This record gives sequence, structure tokens and C-alpha cells, in this order.
Amino acid sequence: MESPPDTAALAHRLGSIRRQSEALIAGLQPEDLCLQGMADASPPKWHLGHTGWFFETFLLATELPEHEPADSRWGYLFNSYYDTVGERLARPLRGLLTRPTIAEVLAWRQRVDASLVLLIERLDQRPPAQRSAPLALLELGLQHEQQHQELLLMDLLDGFARNPLEPAYRSGPDGPEAGYANGPGASECATADGGWRAHPGGLVAIGHPGEEAAGFHFDNETPRHRHWLEPFAIGGRLVSNGDYAAFIADGGYRRPELWMSEGWALATERGWQAPRYWRGSGGAQGWEWEFTLAGRRPLRPQAPVRHLSWFEAEAYARWAGARLATEAEWEIAAAAGLLADIGQLWEWSASPYRPYPGFLPAAGAVGEYNGKFMSSQFVLRGHSFLTPAGHGRLTYRNFFPPGSRWMASGLRLARNAG
Repeated sequence: MESPPDTAALAHRLGSIRRQSEALIAGLQPEDLCLQGMADASPPKWHLGHTGWFFETFLLATELPEHEPADSRWGYLFNSYYDTVGERLARPLRGLLTRPTIAEVLAWRQRVDASLVLLIERLDQRPPAQRSAPLALLELGLQHEQQHQELLLMDLLDGFARNPLEPAYRSGPDGPEAGYANGPGASECATADGGWRAHPGGLVAIGHPGEEAAGFHFDNETPRHRHWLEPFAIGGRLVSNGDYAAFIADGGYRRPELWMSEGWALATERGWQAPRYWRGSGGAQGWEWEFTLAGRRPLRPQAPVRHLSWFEAEAYARWAGARLATEAEWEIAAAAGLLADIGQLWEWSASPYRPYPGFLPAAGAVGEYNGKFMSSQFVLRGHSFLTPAGHGRLTYRNFFPPGSRWMASGLRLARNAG
């Protein structure tokens, strides 16, 4: 028989995750909260409103009838992409939402949290068959909130980078950049020779075991399935700024033979000359600075290169006489302990984002969470220095269009063995 939930622990975790989202806007000015630098980003206030909307729409509306919902019009403002729920404000217009105010959004979040705590307290009074579904939705909501914590910071970096004043979000030992400089494997990444790590390949199993294993997973991580790998080798460390600077110096952004046609057209149209946030004179004089969440900082040659599109990562790999690892190669190598610096950056893979064999999306509107995006995207593996603690795992499948480069994305090389 299923054990009742540990209500105290679950309520504490809920409060911790929800408060962390609000802590991210501490120190920001009201003007910052509506900042939307591009159509693919969202303002900090929208992230806070959307995560509250998610809990209210998919959990409280059906499981706690006495919950006091937000103004019904807010659903139009804070729905992201759930077509079965209803119409929504076009994404590029989210920066125009001066109302509701941040005070109103935060008050709404408090009401949602109070109702969630009440629901948690009542769940242990239900028969097991009646509590598994709401518990699963609650967990999905918490994981969803953590995803938006990372997105909020990446979106804010994009917006601040467009300001000639180059404002800093937060510096010092408690700022996000400290996680990049001192995160897992950082010292080893800086000193490792980057040698190749060989794997014999063979018939392997990848993907999350699902209900057979403890711990959360998104639906796109299942089912676990068999996959054949030819022998391969994978880089022991991420490609560094210094490595990537050599690609630029060798005309990497001027040589169409290194690029996919679509990527070359995009790089030419947008005038790409270096990773998204590199600063400096460029050209023969090089790049000396990098814009970060801590403001402008000296570009460290040994640090992993970040904020690359898939097109740039793939072009670099071709220039280096190598390739990107497939997501199956990455997962198997990571599980075998061959990769030293997991967790510094999301890592582009060679794999298009497609369903695993036998994949079934969740029933209802939440089935739109991942499955509907399995087209025109590439998979990133691992996690980054901006990922909330405990949110990453080896089977995690992140995904973005190949031209996106505002995320904390890097690359690791692979090659065929022999």
C-alpha cells in the first residue's frame, strides 16, 4: 500500500522552492521586472506569474474548489503555450504587462502557496488511489518552477546585455557567476588536458527507468530503451574560451564550408563574430571581455565557452576535425564517469529532439509540456551553473532551436573510434 505523503517535508520543500523564485528578483528595480529583450525571452514578473498560474490551473482548480483564483483574465496573460487551456497573449508582448503590478503578483503567489499547503495537508487523508495524481502534478509544478528560475536568469542576462550601461544583476560570492567559476569540476576543467575518453560502444540502455526508479523525471526522458553505439571517444572537458578563440582567429565565422547552410545564413544575417556575450575590439585584436550576470568581466581563456548556438557548436566541431556527441553517447559516457565537468553548462548534442521509442505524452493539457516541441529542435544534455541544486540528472533532455544562444550552452567534442 502506498504510504501517505510526509506533509511537513513536502510543505517545506514547496515553500523553499517558491521563495527561491522570489529571491531572484531581490535587488531588481520595478523597471527590470518588465524587461523583455527579445521575443524568445520573458520578463521576470511574467515568470513569477506564470509559475503561479501553472499550479492554479492544473492542480488547485480541480483539487481544491475553495481556492480563491486570480482574475480570470490573468490566465490569458500568463498561459505560456497550452492551447487546450485557452487563448493567450502573444509571447513577444509579455514585456508590455505593466499590470498586474508585482505586488499583486506576489500576493497572488501567497494565496496559491497557502492553498497548496492546505491541499498537501488533506492529501494524507485520501485513499492512495486519490492522492497519486495530485501529488504527481504538485511535483511537476515544483520542477516546472525550478526550470523557470533558470530561465529567469538567462532571460535577464539577455535583456541587460542589450543595455549600453551593461548593468550587473548580482556579483560577489553569492552571485550566479560564482557558480560558473567555482562549480562542480571547475578546477579540473581548467587544468585537464582535455584528452579523449574512449568507450567501446555496444548495446546500451538509455533514458529514465520511469516508475521503476525513485526520483522525478519528465515524460520525454522515458521510456528507457536499448540503443546501439559504435565505438567512440568523447572529450574529457568542455571546449574552452581559448579553444574557441583559435577557431575565430582561423576565420571560423568567415568560412561557409564549416557551417550548415541555415546556420551560415543566420550568422551572416545577424553579424555573428563570436559567442553571444563576448566583448572587445574583435578582429585581429581579439576579444578581451565577456558580459555576465555580474557585469563585464575579463574573458578567461581556460573557462568553458558559453552562449553558443547549435550552429556555432557544430561549426567548431567540424573545424576541430571532430563532431558533437549524440545524446546517447553523452549519457553513457556521463554514467561511466568519463566526463569531469558536468554541471558547468548545458551541452549541445548532435541529436535532434525526437520522442524515444514508445513515448506517450501525459493525458490532458499537461501532455503539451514536452511532446509538442519534438520538431525543429536539438537536445542539450547535463545542466548548468544556473540550474537549481538537485534539479539536474543524467537522463535530463533539454531542447532549443539550433539558432538559440542566450542560454548557458556550451559544447564537448566527440569522434568515431579507430
